[in-house]
Amino acid sequence: MNPEPFLQLDRVIHEKGRLPIMSLLAANPEMSFTEIRDTLRMTDGNLSVHLRTLQEAGYVAVTKTYRKGRPHTTCALTAEGRKAFEQYIDLLERIVRETRKE
Repeated sequence: MNPEPFLQLDRVIHEKGRLPIMSLLAANPEMSFTEIRDTLRMTDGNLSVHLRTLQEAGYVAVTKTYRKGRPHTTCALTAEGRKAFEQYIDLLERIVRETRKE
């Protein structure tokens, strides 16, 4: 097995806490912080750290507003994030194909 594809995996996305976040956001145009947290059963702190990393990488846009006087945070993939996620999935598919050939 050629190790090169494994070395090309985007480490920002590949981390076990961030991959499900990216997957959810790829399947939904926008999700609230609480929807993501509850769906993935993450703590507020853990989700916040992962979202910050994704935001700093330019993969996720975080919007903070108020609804009925309460803070409301929504998240969505950026165009760059969607492209990075698609490339990540393509690379995983390549790895699977190459592994099955052996």
